[in-house]
Amino acid sequence: MKIHELLELQPAELEHRMKDLMEEYQNFRFQHATRQLDNPLRLRHVRRDIARIKTILAEYQSGKRKPRQAAV
Repeated sequence: MKIHELLELQPAELEHRMKDLMEEYQNFRFQHATRQLDNPLRLRHVRRDIARIKTILAEYQSGKRKPRQAAV
């Protein structure tokens, strides 16, 4: 997921997306350990997406970034 796509989401949506990615990452780790993972590069992409979301959420909490207003 691109950073500009993540910045358009509200904090609650980011938290939900992060929860989904954490579950996906856990499944990929299990598949990788059992040698059933088809695309090992996907593991890296999911991990980096989680880091991006955590960074954006930390910026919201520290006040460095304000959530964008929803379009009316």
